[in-house]
Amino acid sequence: MITPAAAGSKAGNRATAERWALLLESAGHTVSVVTEYHGAPCDAFIALHAWRSVGAVRRFRQCWPGKPLIVALTGTDIYRHQHEFPDETLYSMAEADVLIGLHEQVARDIPGRFAAKLVTLFQSADQPEAGSLPDPARAPTGFQVCVIGHLREEKDSLRAAYAARLLPDDSRIQILCAGKPHNGTWQRMAEQEMQQNPRFRWLGELDKHETRHLMAQSQLMVISSIMEGGANVVSEACRAGLPVIASDIPGNIGLLGAGYPGYFPVRDERALADLLYRAEQSADFLARLKAEVSQLAGRFEPEKERASLEQALELARQRCAMGV
Repeated sequence: MITPAAAGSKAGNRATAERWALLLESAGHTVSVVTEYHGAPCDAFIALHAWRSVGAVRRFRQCWPGKPLIVALTGTDIYRHQHEFPDETLYSMAEADVLIGLHEQVARDIPGRFAAKLVTLFQSADQPEAGSLPDPARAPTGFQVCVIGHLREEKDSLRAAYAARLLPDDSRIQILCAGKPHNGTWQRMAEQEMQQNPRFRWLGELDKHETRHLMAQSQLMVISSIMEGGANVVSEACRAGLPVIASDIPGNIGLLGAGYPGYFPVRDERALADLLYRAEQSADFLARLKAEVSQLAGRFEPEKERASLEQALELARQRCAMGV
């Protein structure tokens, strides 16, 4: 399995690769996770990211043309790179025996000729341990809203902070943002926002335990991305019963469902501020969001993710055998 993210990285691709390796090993497979591929023999090859892994895909096809190839599509593959870099991205998609999509609406957003080899896989999250579930009474002060993910353009990471500026004076909402800045510009933006916005705190990059603690002390999570392939943090929120307010992009709707009541238009901080205030002021609305995410929790169980990986491997084997 190849991922562009190096060992030790907290990038989503690395977390996915390591989780998939553990799930596949628990099913009896032997898995090597690499960041470069030089043609080593294997029974099947999984590439995370169609565009970034195109070199490895080419090499695998040259060295092992008759063996199963699975390509997992990221949000940037689907919503950016297949349009900006069509030759490389569509090559990987075409060469794959199976494509993995991480939300239910991926089929709408890739070329129709690939639909027959698409497997939908929901990324899983562990059930939080007893005593670490969200509990509003545990928040130190106010109404705590968390934003979790690397600070970058695709995540629109400061939109919740901008929305918080528009809240009424009686609101007790505080935005806590956790994530590594993509570059110096994003770091400066986060630091400046902290200086100017008393409702906003940037916590920097947190480890897994610290992130779970942040979620446990939050009443709400905001996913403000402008593009997502299917964010694992949504899975984590649902498994923890943490209500979510999300941008109305396919990557969120494909996880939470079209009828989920917590969407706002992309980049619309006014609409986001209205939803945040409603969640703070209306116990019924907050309870409805919590009930919705709790009802979805079952689709993000590790056993189901492992079954989807096994399904992808079996379909890839079948398509190879048939010469499809």
